[in-house]
Amino acid sequence: MKTPPNYDKYPHVVVEAENKSCVTGWKAIAEKLNASIAAGKKLIVVETYQGVLTDELVSNLKGLVKHDVWVDAANALKSEEEILEMTYPDVTDDRIFGYMTRLDISDYQDKEKLTAVQQKVDLANGVVIVYGIGASLVAPAYDMLVYADMARWEIQLRMRKKLVNNIGISNNQEEFSIQYKRGFFVDWRALDRLKKKLFNKIDFVLDTNAAGNPKLVTGEAVLAGYKQTVKQPFRVVPFFDPGPWGGQWMKDVCDLDHDVMNFAWCFDGVPEENSLLLRFGDIDVEVPSINVVFYQTNELLGPKVHSRFGDEFPIRFDFLDTIQGGNLSLQVHPLTEYIQEKFGMHYTQDESYYFLDVDEAAEPVVYLGLQEGINPDEMIEDLRAAERGEKLFDDEKFVKKWPIKKHDHVSIPAGTVHCSGTGGMVLEISATPYIFTFKLWDWGRLGLDGKPRPINIEHGKNVIQWDRDAAWVEKNALNLVEPLAEGEGWREERTGLNELEFIETRRHWFTGKVSHNTNGGVNVINLVEGREAIVESPTNAFEPFVVHYAETFIIPAAVGEYTIRPYGESEGRECGTLKAYVRI
Repeated sequence: MKTPPNYDKYPHVVVEAENKSCVTGWKAIAEKLNASIAAGKKLIVVETYQGVLTDELVSNLKGLVKHDVWVDAANALKSEEEILEMTYPDVTDDRIFGYMTRLDISDYQDKEKLTAVQQKVDLANGVVIVYGIGASLVAPAYDMLVYADMARWEIQLRMRKKLVNNIGISNNQEEFSIQYKRGFFVDWRALDRLKKKLFNKIDFVLDTNAAGNPKLVTGEAVLAGYKQTVKQPFRVVPFFDPGPWGGQWMKDVCDLDHDVMNFAWCFDGVPEENSLLLRFGDIDVEVPSINVVFYQTNELLGPKVHSRFGDEFPIRFDFLDTIQGGNLSLQVHPLTEYIQEKFGMHYTQDESYYFLDVDEAAEPVVYLGLQEGINPDEMIEDLRAAERGEKLFDDEKFVKKWPIKKHDHVSIPAGTVHCSGTGGMVLEISATPYIFTFKLWDWGRLGLDGKPRPINIEHGKNVIQWDRDAAWVEKNALNLVEPLAEGEGWREERTGLNELEFIETRRHWFTGKVSHNTNGGVNVINLVEGREAIVESPTNAFEPFVVHYAETFIIPAAVGEYTIRPYGESEGRECGTLKAYVRI
């Protein structure tokens, strides 16, 4: 790096709420809760998300919060064997994939056990605390509701450290992929259904994402934070992860730990996975950013996007770093009908690779589409033989490689065989169902756990579009850049996602101010060139918002008009943004 990194790893939303709405530390939290109890609250529910450290919460709440009876909501759950049987159709035997569950938290509860626990609550005298997953269902007539939420990424870190179990079963010693799959397909879906019903009933939100540093904030203040978020540009909290193919670019640009072997992924704009920091005074409270999608759907997505996708955020921005790394796995994504039938998802993972940067010395390439005239049966058999370890897959015989350069953009509609080669820094812009990647070939390497990574040839062969060869790619997917408009100090281009994909992308090059409008739909943008730029409201509807190179930011639909111009170190220099939105 010729200049020091300025990428902000901890963006936050300043909430216009009184500082006293938030306290930190178990002693202060207990004082806050005890004050409510002293004011007449007798039946206290502490509803928890999967992934909280139960020992920490229980020991501190039991020891510091005044109560006469403690009730564990886990006593109302079905047996572990019953839960495993109930969830099996959705969890399946597959190492990676399951089915999006239709279960609710109430389905995890045993009716007889629930009745017995509820009778204990009803007969109790004094202050009663009901704690755990499903506590609000055990005691629906509660006087006070505390919700202990969890950021999705922190749950995953705790799974890797074998600190937490999935709902109702003791499985913290299982491999991470199995725990994650159960969370993704089953637990988190059921928990989110319950959470959405509770938003307006929560008295306090308990943030224990940082073990040993808990924070308590009023539910009213958090809801104010969600409402504030959709009135302005904002960023979610990025997270970074190493991988067997990971590179070195993000270490410098994003100011990461150089002692880590590599960083392969960064989720820089994925509300399904990222968290959101709400700042109250000088205290940051971490909440799942998906909460904003759930609670402020229309304002964030816009009515038309909402009507099409429901309360799901359909656009994903993330980084894939192969600079001084290796090739991504050769892969393909499922067609819409396949993902609906096999996995219960409503829409599929159409995507694109935008090359933020390249290592020219590595002669970077993208693998995209098939060689012309290949025999599909022969390719599948070669892939199977490679998976069995009998040979190396002859990628050059079957898959087309294309040289790429900085700021190239390639479209990858579902069913297209693809991967990035070494030497590329990819900004991946795609539909959100990111877990549905069918790996066809992983270059004979092992994962970071020393085990072979799961290969999905049988799924892959069912969705590969064999007519997407080199000629098709060149016409329909490779750098479909189209000039659209220009004015004083700016020009606009369509960078080109295939017409089969629902995302539109627009690139702006600018030395002056560029006018934008959400036009009733959410915009997701990355500063792909320039040190920093500033987003402003022509009507001063929000505070000016500064973004830095490679940062992804979200413009809620409710914002409407906004402008972007070079700022600070970039004033007088050309900057570039890439904007994505749903074609409506």
